[in-house]
Amino acid sequence: VQLQACGGGLVQAGGSLRLSCAASGRTFSSSTMGWFRQAPGKEREFVAAIEWSNGFTYYANSVKGRFTISRDNAKNTVYLQMNNLKPEDTAVYYCAARTGVISSTIASYDYWGQGTLVTVSS
Repeated sequence: VQLQACGGGLVQAGGSLRLSCAASGRTFSSSTMGWFRQAPGKEREFVAAIEWSNGFTYYANSVKGRFTISRDNAKNTVYLQMNNLKPEDTAVYYCAARTGVISSTIASYDYWGQGTLVTVSS
């Protein structure tokens, strides 16, 4: 399984970015895809997740209402649309995959992408 994340960059506070995660190597119909982030000096934390089969989503409270996770089944790609970005959103963002229902638990995810850096300036 390979997960390729991209779309990070530098943006001013209040701006938007869209991250993409292209998945390959297996069938993801019974999987959950998640986005996590790790800020400098902090632990990795859950951001959002989506069940591949039905599109059910779940968000961390810190991003609810600002971030939207979605998927394109035909392209095997998951997106994270990030709006109204804040300096505290600055982190390396990782996409991950797990077999089964939605989860925010980092340890339950089996496959991880390489990460993409998002920097939000004030």
